[in-house]
Amino acid sequence: MCPLRTRTPQLDPPSRHPSGQGRPAVLNIGINLGFGRLDPSLTDEQLYSGELDVAVEAERLGYDSVWVVEHHFSDYSLCPDNLLVLAHLAGRTSRIKLGTAAVILPWNDPLRVAEKALMVDNICGGRLLLGVGRGLSRTEYEPFRIPLGETRDRFDEAAPMLFEALESGVIEGGGPYYPQPRAELRPRPRSSFLGRRYCVAGSPDSVVMAAKLRAKMMSFIVRPVPDLMPTFTRYRELYEAGHGEIAPPISLNVNMYCHEDDELARERHFEYVNRFFMSNVEHYEMAGEHFAGVKGHERYAANAAYFREIGLEKAADDYAATALWGSPERVLGHIEAIRDVLGDFELTLAPAFGGMPYEHARASLGLFAREVLPKARGLRGAAVSVAA
Repeated sequence: MCPLRTRTPQLDPPSRHPSGQGRPAVLNIGINLGFGRLDPSLTDEQLYSGELDVAVEAERLGYDSVWVVEHHFSDYSLCPDNLLVLAHLAGRTSRIKLGTAAVILPWNDPLRVAEKALMVDNICGGRLLLGVGRGLSRTEYEPFRIPLGETRDRFDEAAPMLFEALESGVIEGGGPYYPQPRAELRPRPRSSFLGRRYCVAGSPDSVVMAAKLRAKMMSFIVRPVPDLMPTFTRYRELYEAGHGEIAPPISLNVNMYCHEDDELARERHFEYVNRFFMSNVEHYEMAGEHFAGVKGHERYAANAAYFREIGLEKAADDYAATALWGSPERVLGHIEAIRDVLGDFELTLAPAFGGMPYEHARASLGLFAREVLPKARGLRGAAVSVAA
């Protein structure tokens, strides 16, 4: 098997904890819909048709989950309401889990998020996985009339309100951003969301909140997994210390392109993933200087300075190298290398990105399902304890 090119073997393997032995030994593998319109020849309607067809096909192919993003106002991603999309997919599927990756809480009233989440969960028979995040782009925050400096406090106020409401069926809050009189929610919760909570986390403050919420940490990786291990270890430490149990698996979201011809796979992957990366740079102003001095954005200021130092072309190539690409054998080797470094994790694949034709994305997903998925399911790592 081909190891990750960026693997760092000098890292000590994570320690395994006996209490994780009862966990299922199967790696959960899903897909993420990005709704990016980077092919100008597509109409918005054609984009939606292509994304939704990929989601329905994923269930037929045996994937475990389908996730949908939330973004606004540009071709970077045109999906302003992921719970609405999942309600549609609930009617077109019967088995696959339906996830938000993520609901950006500062853009939404917690009361409305709770109502819609409970409604979708009742419609789909308890298949909803609720991921939340706080967002980053000024181009999205400015139309919502919310300063970037408020995003941390807004998220930290809204997230506990939301998750408590999904357990109790009652929402209330006394904070400055979302003062909420006590209200009973209908439909009522059909089952607990513990085990179905996800939180996008990369900055130190977000890692703290993910652990506090008893949510699975969701990471959209832009660097090699070994480089991110300090962040993942910190989450595991906080979770274990706060709740007296080992942390749930880390949820990784990565771009993926699989083709039997290894060289063709590399050529196509790097073309589309580099285009996707550059769209991220533009959308998030990833090399901009505006993050400096903004509360809760210190990590992004440091990343921006790093991108300015090394240049965006090298940053794009580095990003492409962290993703999954190549023949089935190479892709399986990448997943195995991640498992060896990270231990317990879940995997979400982004199959259509950078304007990739949907026929290429569907063929890639199909090949992965036939040749990689059965073997990859056995690559889930053991639960990791950091208590020692």
